[in-house]
Amino acid sequence: MLIIRPARPDDLNAITEIYNEAILTTDATFDTKPKTDEEQRTWFINHGPENPILVAEQDSTVIGWASLSDWSDRCAYSDTAEISLYVKENSRGKGIGKKLLEEIIQEGEKVGLHTIIARITTGNQQSIHLHENLGFERIGVMREVGRKFGRLLDVLLMQKTYGSKR
Repeated sequence: MLIIRPARPDDLNAITEIYNEAILTTDATFDTKPKTDEEQRTWFINHGPENPILVAEQDSTVIGWASLSDWSDRCAYSDTAEISLYVKENSRGKGIGKKLLEEIIQEGEKVGLHTIIARITTGNQQSIHLHENLGFERIGVMREVGRKFGRLLDVLLMQKTYGSKR
């Protein structure tokens, strides 16, 4: 049975393992060096109630995670967050990413966000399709902004806006 729940400090090793797997094997993140335990602890501490982290757990094992992070440290962006979503390689294609994305979108609404931004490498059709199916719209492409695995990569910007707060 799949359980989606808030991340706890004892999930950090699994979260880091999943993220480092993505760093080393995919272009879903533009990080190129695996994260250290200390870097990930700092990242975790910087997420609080307004920037939730959720994990997907199956058979007592964390197999995926999603987070909402500050889009910018400028106060005018306080109602906007950037979404991150990663699933362990051997658990992909089973609906786990969709469930995590649905839940983190709900969490964003609960904490009062107005907008969620996703940055997705243009070749990642599964992620693009998943985000579109859950209400994200394409808002632009940043051309050749990242270099990974010897290739220049474009990034698609996508946005989901909750109901107006005005």
